[in-house]
Amino acid sequence: MEAIGTRRWWALGGLTLAVMAVGLDGTVLSVALPTLAKALHASESDLQWFSSGYFLVLAAGMLPMGLLGDRYGRKKVMLASLALFGVGSAACAYSTSVGEFIAARVVLGVAGAGVIVMALSALTVLFSEDERPKAVGVWAAANFVALPLGPILGGWLLTHYWWGWVFLLNVPVALVGLVATMLLVPESRASRPPGLDPVGVTLSVAGLVGLTYGLIQAGEYGWGDLGAWLLIAAGLVVLVGFFSWERRVNHRPGGQPLLDLDLFRSTSYLWGVILAAVVILAMIGVLFTMPQYFQGVLGANAMGSGLRLLPLIGGLLLGAVPASLVARLLGAKLTVALGFAVIGAGLVVGTTTSLASGTGFVAAWMAITGFGMGIAMATTASTALSELSEDRAGVGSAVLQALNKVGGPLGTAVLGSVLSSAYLSRLHLGGVPAPAATAVRQSVFGGVAVARQLGSAALLHSVRAAFVHGMDVALTVSAGVAVCGVVLALAFLPRVAAAHESPETHTDEDEELPVGVR
Repeated sequence: MEAIGTRRWWALGGLTLAVMAVGLDGTVLSVALPTLAKALHASESDLQWFSSGYFLVLAAGMLPMGLLGDRYGRKKVMLASLALFGVGSAACAYSTSVGEFIAARVVLGVAGAGVIVMALSALTVLFSEDERPKAVGVWAAANFVALPLGPILGGWLLTHYWWGWVFLLNVPVALVGLVATMLLVPESRASRPPGLDPVGVTLSVAGLVGLTYGLIQAGEYGWGDLGAWLLIAAGLVVLVGFFSWERRVNHRPGGQPLLDLDLFRSTSYLWGVILAAVVILAMIGVLFTMPQYFQGVLGANAMGSGLRLLPLIGGLLLGAVPASLVARLLGAKLTVALGFAVIGAGLVVGTTTSLASGTGFVAAWMAITGFGMGIAMATTASTALSELSEDRAGVGSAVLQALNKVGGPLGTAVLGSVLSSAYLSRLHLGGVPAPAATAVRQSVFGGVAVARQLGSAALLHSVRAAFVHGMDVALTVSAGVAVCGVVLALAFLPRVAAAHESPETHTDEDEELPVGVR
């Protein structure tokens, strides 16, 4: 029994590395874009697709990958995804044209969706309900360690070595994940394999692609962009059609839908999934604004920006790991509410940041915010997962991840608009030539560059002060989201998630093994 328990945690370590590799890829890319523009002769539009193509496929691939895992075996899908991730990373490194690189990014998006969903569903299979919050805490920490680690490692590699190494870095990590999964993770699948549901798969993919890309466009060009609204509207219409189709299949005799809508009858699952997305929305305020603050206002490079994010990640780790103990003492409802309250408190302190604020002050409120994020994220995810039987682990985990992936672009688009409006309201552009003024209005980076070209200390101060004001307003909105999280948790989340055990997937012969291990 002790050996089995040890094996589970070693398996979690291997899965954690795999999840971190997927996270690293996204953050490393942001640092590598200027180098890729020169190496591959890429335009601004190409650079946007390097990032957007990956995230679109990542979001759209969640539900299909969950279905494949439930049907054919989650270990098989995990192994195939890790192998594909290694191949895609190598293809990125050795790309010689824009087309080759975008194709490699698409492959990485498919593989990343499989890794993320299968890793989360493995937690449902490997760990009992009591152990799951702690395991989810480790998983959540791995998701966000990549945030500072990507710029730090990527910046160092790009400074000293060939640019391809920032992508080849993923290959050994994928190999470690492959070996760990092969040796330590048991195979599991639904006792009644779900149907392939090609109509449902097509509708879910098309809807998520339209919605996610529309939100990316809104973040890029603003909410006044007609194309962004058309994409968002089309994505939402298709997703409504998807749920309508799934309801019809669900009620058809012998029907096998992609998504079992009975899942949403569980209050723990429904509000666990929703509140997990609210955590993402609340934390986007920090993740979106702070790297710009560090680089545009403080003048740090990408590596320095990554280092300054470490207090946030440290706080998240401190909050996520003991979240299971807090949930056991207070119950899920109060623990999630507490997490959101701490997030809100940290963000409210953050709204007082000024040009005169020191590094210690910023690090302190970021650590407080991260601590609340760790508590809320680990508890909301484990509350949702507590309702998943082995039959539903793949698709149920995929819904949680898909909503999180949509929440990121949504938060970025909303807060980007808020920050931009507040930034423009405080700019003083007297005497600045019209073409230069346009660049100043676009971003803090453009403003700093113009001020330095003109040698204007007054303009430089105005740009930085205006950005800090915009950042404070954006953090205020994020704090408001956290308050909404407190209210929603107290109003709708059960105090204790209902224990879920499927009689079809648990027999007397399994008593000595972790849930789902056969």
